[in-house]
Amino acid sequence: MPPPISALTSGSLVSPFTQLRRLLAGIVPDVPGPIELTIGEPREAMPSFIVAKLNEAAELYGKYPPIRGTDALRTAIAEWMGRRYRIIGGIDPASEILVLNGSREGLFLACIPAVGRKSMSTNQRPAILMCNPYYSAYVAGALAVGADPVLLNATKATGFLPDLDKLADDRSLLARSCALFIGSPANPQGAVATRAYILKALQLARAHDFYLFLDECYSEIYADDPPPGGLETASETPERFRNLVVFNSLSKRSNLPGLRSGFCAGDEAFLESYAEIRNMCAPTVPGPIQHASAAAWRDDGHVATAQAAYRVKFAIADKVLVGRFDYQRPAGGFCLWLDMSQFGGGKDAAVTLWKRAGVKVIPGSFLGGIGQDGTNPGADYVRVALVQDPAIIQEALERTISVLR
Repeated sequence: MPPPISALTSGSLVSPFTQLRRLLAGIVPDVPGPIELTIGEPREAMPSFIVAKLNEAAELYGKYPPIRGTDALRTAIAEWMGRRYRIIGGIDPASEILVLNGSREGLFLACIPAVGRKSMSTNQRPAILMCNPYYSAYVAGALAVGADPVLLNATKATGFLPDLDKLADDRSLLARSCALFIGSPANPQGAVATRAYILKALQLARAHDFYLFLDECYSEIYADDPPPGGLETASETPERFRNLVVFNSLSKRSNLPGLRSGFCAGDEAFLESYAEIRNMCAPTVPGPIQHASAAAWRDDGHVATAQAAYRVKFAIADKVLVGRFDYQRPAGGFCLWLDMSQFGGGKDAAVTLWKRAGVKVIPGSFLGGIGQDGTNPGADYVRVALVQDPAIIQEALERTISVLR
């Protein structure tokens, strides 16, 4: 059995955007004014004070930044979590929060301590479980540490989240599991895990001694009710944060994807081990960025402004897409997950939309892989990122329905 890392080095696994580039290579749209709706890069206004805060701390570029994060930044994160969630007993910024150079590197490197702490018999390979479709950092992290990435299909039938009851029946898999990645709100489907779902996942993690890695990076973009958080759910249990680590960042919340500033929080023992690993090999967050990040976490006004902007965009989708592509406004996130099964599936639809409408979307199959049942749950779908301004979004959606009738 070849080592999993070979999938990263052999070229057999490439990013969704590389796949899309290859799919559309040489195709020239029949219409002028192409519209890009593939990359989940927020384009709302970043906080007005960020540049000033960076300049305010410019002298910190001359110092090595603290790998765990400054006291001020970790305190600002803890205070934000206290405002946003009902965490019984609060959260200790000194021991239960760790600053990251963006959540992507944090999610990737978290696989090292997750696998390293769990011994396997000589004939077992560690497994890292993940929702399917998945964020590429999950599968890359699993492969890099020699673990099997096990894809748990998240379909309409399962509420676009993995079926935890089915997982609970696979005791041999659970015995070699080191971590379970779940996104809530999910990317790309926008599903939100309920408190009951989070608790069930956490109970599985504790019963079989693996970590629940809850990716909450879209937590501040939602349709109606704020999504429940992992830490507030876990704080109601006697074990509090044991076996749980949540990840978040300023990329989506504060429209700062280029700042590369995030954090993880939860299980104190895990974070202590993880901090030492990061201290040896991980990128640090520059001092001025930590200073500016603390200011961003302290301010909620710019978040409310962005939330209002997304509501306008989704109102356009509600109007234009009613009755089409099995559209439903997602509970969270800023992506649409549109069913293209009647148009040959996601790949064929993406080609058609690019050639005939000049609208670039990403096939759902590129965002996932073949699950345990032999199917790719994204095969029939395309993901549409609502990050452009409302007028462009409306034009793109109207072009879409004009060629896919």
